[in-house]
Amino acid sequence: MPDDESSALDTTRRSIRCRYCGQRNQIRDGEDVEARCGRCRLLLSAEPHKKFAALNKDQYVHPADRRALAALRAIPGIDTALKKLLEVTGESAIRVIFTASAVKVTPKQCPDLYAKLQIACTTLGVDMPELFVQQSPIPNAFTGGVKRPVIVLYSALLERLTDEEVLAVVSHEVGHIHAEHVLYLTAARLIELAANAAIIAAPLAMLVKQLMSLTMRYALLAWARRAELSCDRAALLVTQDQHVVGRTMMKLAGGTFASKVDYELFLEQGRDFQKNYDEKALDRFWADIITAGLSHPFPVWRVSEVLKWVESGEYQTLMNLPESGAA
Repeated sequence: MPDDESSALDTTRRSIRCRYCGQRNQIRDGEDVEARCGRCRLLLSAEPHKKFAALNKDQYVHPADRRALAALRAIPGIDTALKKLLEVTGESAIRVIFTASAVKVTPKQCPDLYAKLQIACTTLGVDMPELFVQQSPIPNAFTGGVKRPVIVLYSALLERLTDEEVLAVVSHEVGHIHAEHVLYLTAARLIELAANAAIIAAPLAMLVKQLMSLTMRYALLAWARRAELSCDRAALLVTQDQHVVGRTMMKLAGGTFASKVDYELFLEQGRDFQKNYDEKALDRFWADIITAGLSHPFPVWRVSEVLKWVESGEYQTLMNLPESGAA
C-alpha cells in the first residue's frame, strides 16, 4: 500500500481504553456505538467505571437479607450444625466435582469470562475465586465453598445472555462472596441437593436430617432466597446500568422467548407486582408461600426490588461516594 494511503488509514483509527478491564483497543472513528473490547467483550465507552475498593457489605445488603440472617443466627446451635455439615461433606468435594466435570475458566480458557470475573472482583474489592462453566439445560449459576469459594455458571444461562448480562450474573455471584454469604449459602445448596436428588443424595439427606432440625433448614432456605436480593444490588454496582440487570431478569422470566418481550412493559409488570405485594396482604401471603419452595425469588420480584432501590436514591448515594467506596 502506498505511504499516503497507509497514512490516511491510520488517521481514521484511535486508541480507547476499556472502562471495565482497562484494555487498550484500536477502533475506527465512528465505531464507538458498536465497538467491543477485545479482552472482556464489553461495549467500549468513554464513560468512567467506578471501583469500590473499600465497599462495606452493610452499605448495600437488602433489609430482608439482614432480617432473615439475624433470625437464622438467633437459632441455638445453628453455626455448630452448619460447620459440622460442611466438615463432614467436605469443601474439597465441590472443587473435585467441578474440576472433573466442568470447564475451568482461566486467562487462556474462555478469556472473556475470566476478564469479566476480574472486573467484578476489582469493582467490589474481592479476591478472585475459581470459575467453572458446566453443561446444564437449567439457566442458573451458584457459588459454593467457604475458605476457597467456587463460582459455577451453567451453559444454558450463558447461551441466552449478552456479554453485559453475563457480567451481571458473574457480579451477582461475586456479591455472595463480598457479602459473606458463602458459609450459609453452601449449606443451603447442600440441603436443596438432598431434597431434590433423592436417590443420588440419600446419604446426604440422612446426614442433613441428623445434623439440622427442620426449623434450621427452613430458616436457612428462607434466608438464602433473600440473600439473592442483596446480590442483585451487587450486580448493579458492577454493571452500573439498571437495565442490564433488568434485561437479565427478563430473560430468566421469559427464557428464549424474551427476544419478543417488550422490556418497558416488563418493568411496568415489576412495578405492579411490587405495588400489590406492598399493599395487598393476600398477594403477599401467596408470594411468600409459593417462593418457599424455590431457591431464588421470582425474577419479576427481583427486578421490582432493583427498581425500588434505584428509585429510593440509595444506589446513587453509593455511586457518589469517593472512589475508595469508604463510608
